[in-house]
Amino acid sequence: MIAMRLTCFLICFFTAGIIPQVIAEDYKIGAVNAIRILEQSPQAERMRSLLEKEFAPRDRELVEAQKGLKEMEDRLTKDAPIMSEAERSKLERDIVNERRDLKRNQDEFREDLTFRRNEEIAKIQKDIVDAINTIARENGFDMILNEGVIYASPKVDISQLVIDQLKKENDSGKDVEGAE
Repeated sequence: MIAMRLTCFLICFFTAGIIPQVIAEDYKIGAVNAIRILEQSPQAERMRSLLEKEFAPRDRELVEAQKGLKEMEDRLTKDAPIMSEAERSKLERDIVNERRDLKRNQDEFREDLTFRRNEEIAKIQKDIVDAINTIARENGFDMILNEGVIYASPKVDISQLVIDQLKKENDSGKDVEGAE
């Protein structure tokens, strides 16, 4: 019992000597809003247009396939009463097959788009981290917070500085490897 009290006393005594030093230090802390940076950076805008251009032809093909399927379904609805049993059965099979193909193609399209988007976002995230590190060094920050920040006052939110740094790097040509 006495040993436990002595241990507690010593811990309190030594920590009491350290706490004022830690509190007395002036730390410069910043916070970033990663979602805002991803939405507003020129690299993200370039990524969106690159993916749109890359996937637009497949998207148009899917839209055309949907229209074709709709026309087949409309024809079945409209002409079923006057069709022979064989014609109606063949059209119904064609519709089922077309639906299956369309669903498979849509799933592949979504998977491919998600994969490519994730690849491009990984590249942008590296640029964002580099920009944050540059800003932290140039402005003397001790710590920059990102995930898990519930609130950051405008005083510590450096998201706009990061966006400006990304724009500067984009304008200087540092990040043109993916540009066409």
